[in-house]
Amino acid sequence: MLKIDLKGKKAFVAGIGDNNGYGFAIAKALAEAGAEIIIGTWAPILKIFQTSWKAGKFDVSRTLSDGSLMEYSALYPIDASFDTLDEVPQEILENKRYKQCSSFTVSDVAAAIEKDFGKVDIIVHSLANGPEVKKPLLETSRNGYLAALSASSYSFVSLMKYFGPLLSKGGSAINLTYLASERAVPGYGGGMSSAKAALESDTKTLAFEAGRKWGARVNSISAGALGSRAAKAIGFIDAMIEYSYQNAPLQKELKASEVGQTAAFLLSPLASAITGTTLYVDNGMHAMGVAVDSPTLQNEKEKPSLQNV
Repeated sequence: MLKIDLKGKKAFVAGIGDNNGYGFAIAKALAEAGAEIIIGTWAPILKIFQTSWKAGKFDVSRTLSDGSLMEYSALYPIDASFDTLDEVPQEILENKRYKQCSSFTVSDVAAAIEKDFGKVDIIVHSLANGPEVKKPLLETSRNGYLAALSASSYSFVSLMKYFGPLLSKGGSAINLTYLASERAVPGYGGGMSSAKAALESDTKTLAFEAGRKWGARVNSISAGALGSRAAKAIGFIDAMIEYSYQNAPLQKELKASEVGQTAAFLLSPLASAITGTTLYVDNGMHAMGVAVDSPTLQNEKEKPSLQNV
């Protein structure tokens, strides 16, 4: 029987903020396969995450198939918008939520993990932020657009730059993208569609560079709409979930665990020849060219066929 076996592997999952997003689901699937989990959470919510975890608020979600609870070996605050401390604006350094962290830039976290663990085998990028995501692209400011690209796409380049040297031979990395990278999705604004397009392009280039430099694999998962807390910030996520349900080839709810299981496969030796790929986990929504629940198609059904004319 084929089995995903990640025993002895160390996985750094950047971008877990709660228990209902794709990052958490991926971490759980990796833990189920035997991997040791290292978490990077957004610096300002570090204490909230720690408190929720210790209080047992995530216990049901943490439960593995054998009844045990998923654990993490270390938790690091991270803000992937910054590579080094000298790039961080003074107002952020003085923010009380950042003051609780002695270090939080990508290079800081990489150095800390190297000191604490030496090598890692898996990198998961579950990071995205667009401060103007609710604005149409034509109304997005330059700063808002660049902020979306910095936090959502360059952050992956940065992770590979600083964590790549820590990857063991045959290591692998994945990121999460969305269909708006290649199709117009009204409401997904603020430069986020552009950021996802850049992320997918970078995945291919990084697959070549990281493959040649470290023997590492780099892939992307294009995940369907999920009603996570982070996605709620977009404002139309419930409508997108309903739209997908009505129009995707598989008419069912997309579960975060389905993305987690796919990630575990891509990050495992079973996918040893797969790199530079964007794999869709969206119930087939990406394959559709028209909306089958469109009033236009409904009207077409009412028209007489050519055979009856």
